[in-house]
Amino acid sequence: MTRPIGYFVHHQGRGHAERCAAVVNALPATRPVTIFCARDDMFPTLRPGATVHRIPSLFEPSGAEVGMDWIPTPHTLHCAPVGWPGIRMAMGRMAAWFMEANPALMISDVSAEVAQLARICSVPHVKVIQHGDRSDPGHRAAYDGAAGLLAPFHPALDQPAWADLADRMFHAPGLGCPATPAPDRAAARTRLGLDPARKVILVLSGKGGNGFAQAPIGVGARAMPDTQWITAGHVERDWHATEPSNLRHFGWVDGVADHVAAADVVVASTGNTTCQQILAAGIPWIAVPEWRYFDEQVWKARALDAAGAAVHLPHLPSSAHAWHRAMAEVAARHDPARQQALTGADAASRTAAWLESLIQRLWADAAPNVIPLSAS
Repeated sequence: MTRPIGYFVHHQGRGHAERCAAVVNALPATRPVTIFCARDDMFPTLRPGATVHRIPSLFEPSGAEVGMDWIPTPHTLHCAPVGWPGIRMAMGRMAAWFMEANPALMISDVSAEVAQLARICSVPHVKVIQHGDRSDPGHRAAYDGAAGLLAPFHPALDQPAWADLADRMFHAPGLGCPATPAPDRAAARTRLGLDPARKVILVLSGKGGNGFAQAPIGVGARAMPDTQWITAGHVERDWHATEPSNLRHFGWVDGVADHVAAADVVVASTGNTTCQQILAAGIPWIAVPEWRYFDEQVWKARALDAAGAAVHLPHLPSSAHAWHRAMAEVAARHDPARQQALTGADAASRTAAWLESLIQRLWADAAPNVIPLSAS
């Protein structure tokens, strides 16, 4: 029987689930996959042989917790409170599956604790690597103990601190993002009801956080009355914000391809899917990171800026003249060829082939008729 793959998927945002579905659907049909996630309603269609096993959240309380916060958290862990039955149940289900399924590999996207659990249970793991200051012992343990590191971005966006991990990293820019041609700008504007001749600025936030504040967007729109400003994603309302008539909020939308295609400039955070959409479109980009653990989006925005793909601002401009400076800088530095060079093709199929080759290497010396301990 073909050994299965286990796959832990973090349920904050949709990027983790979209990456997972892309990889799973590209794997051989004979390779079973069990996905562990706190949500089972966020995945695109999965192929036969792939199942989602819902587990309790590793960080959201259920009300059954007992407070033991006086016990220090060791540096090798991040979110591992004591007295949480949900965490115990989630980790116990994965550990039980390790014993029963005799898996070929466990993929963690993302949790340093799940990666370390796999290693402790003697299961080889692949860790998805993300930007940020992850020099702490917990992340380093997850990375150092991994059989491979999956990087869903171009090598030009690597952080210097990863130099010692390079021999185990596999880069898959665009992983989980549909490789569809960008819509025609005129057609996109027609579908969105936008003036075909007016300059359009899009402010775009992802689904993993609280979005951008209303007030600074209003300041920018008021400073440029001849420009149409639109937003997609969540906008955090400010009681003191004043909005001009050239600002239109679309809110949450099923897809933002038309919004990106319609824009002359994009102001956006730096989530994985957002990055790939803007890079592929080759549109001037002001990258404004949203808050994430370990400053993930800050480090990614810095990397994009260093690669000449975006202008990094630490926050939305707070005045009209700051907005004008930002627009002038992004116009002067825009290089669509550099942006599009950071995208990739066939990311899912290449990743699946890499995983299969890694599995072959890992189990090359295994006896052909090994009986799992749980079956003896």
